[in-house]
Amino acid sequence: MKISEAIKYIGCDDKTIDLFESQYPVPNGVSYNSYVILDEKIAVMDAADPRVTDQWLANLDKELAGRTPDYLVVSHMEPDHSGSIKVFLEKYPDTTVVGNAKTFAMMAQFMDASIFENRKRVVAEGDTLSLGSHELTFIMAPMVHWPEVMVEYESAEKVLFSADGFGKFGALDVDEPWIDEARRYYLNIVGKYGASVQGLLKKAANLDVQKICPLHGPVLTDNLDYYINLYDTWSSYKPEEEGVLVACASIHGNTKAAALELVEKLKANGTKVQFIDLTRESLSEAVARAFYWDKMVCCACTYDGGLFPPMQDFLHHLTAKAYQNRKVAFVENGTWAPQAAKCMKTILEPMKNLEFVEPVVSIKSTLQDSSVLDDLVVALK
Repeated sequence: MKISEAIKYIGCDDKTIDLFESQYPVPNGVSYNSYVILDEKIAVMDAADPRVTDQWLANLDKELAGRTPDYLVVSHMEPDHSGSIKVFLEKYPDTTVVGNAKTFAMMAQFMDASIFENRKRVVAEGDTLSLGSHELTFIMAPMVHWPEVMVEYESAEKVLFSADGFGKFGALDVDEPWIDEARRYYLNIVGKYGASVQGLLKKAANLDVQKICPLHGPVLTDNLDYYINLYDTWSSYKPEEEGVLVACASIHGNTKAAALELVEKLKANGTKVQFIDLTRESLSEAVARAFYWDKMVCCACTYDGGLFPPMQDFLHHLTAKAYQNRKVAFVENGTWAPQAAKCMKTILEPMKNLEFVEPVVSIKSTLQDSSVLDDLVVALK
């Protein structure tokens, strides 16, 4: 992946990984992005996951062509980016490590501080680092999505090194649309920290950015307003489209049959609708879809006097990611003592700006009269 004559990509694809952060399925792998700026001084922009240390160092060596790096800029200390720092510093003992105060506090928790203590450069908001014709300006981005995160703006080529911002799942050699895996990545990993992302977007609005170099996914060069507007939507918790997500957790299929009947009635009433089976789809995909639509119907059954666990897990994930500004309705099922709707509402009640849509539809074992869904269909229009 070519960025420019002076800025080179040295990251690595990883197609051996099955779960990113040990929880998010990545069927097309992931990229660990790293860059090197070749000037009078050489700056390596972030390291890589320990799974690809050898390949990353080989990529760097090729671009260095016998030179040695002057700086290692550490934007983010999460191990998928910092896991190769120790090996790098042992190989290049004269390289200065650039980070903020929180960066080095965390670094000392991951490795012996003696490795970097005498060759660190602490930067703060607005500080600059000249490499020759290229100059980096450091912009603090705390809680996007760790407290030490910072991004860097290179003014000569107008490049924003955006840390985890604007990243996506998927290896770089996979041909797929950016938006779906970027949405799933953002909402599940950074989604809780919308206010922090909004703060970074306001800072970036004052910069002339022509390229965005994230730590995962492709470098963005065209139509940057498209990506920035999506980030503004996601980080302000606005729906992308009007319509209904019908999220279903069914034990024996009877709740699912009712949910699918609801889907057909919504379609017939001219409502855009999407169905997801929480017992089959990944939670990360379900979370992304819930944030996409402005309305959601949760269809679940009572289980052990409480809520069927797949729905419970889904709702707890939504609350962890600050789900808000939407309408939610409930369809419950139970053979002798339906409790699912009460349990679902209890989980979601603490969230901001949720409107609970009436009526609650309560089914005993099976849906025998589909007309009980009609009032809810009208309310969701």
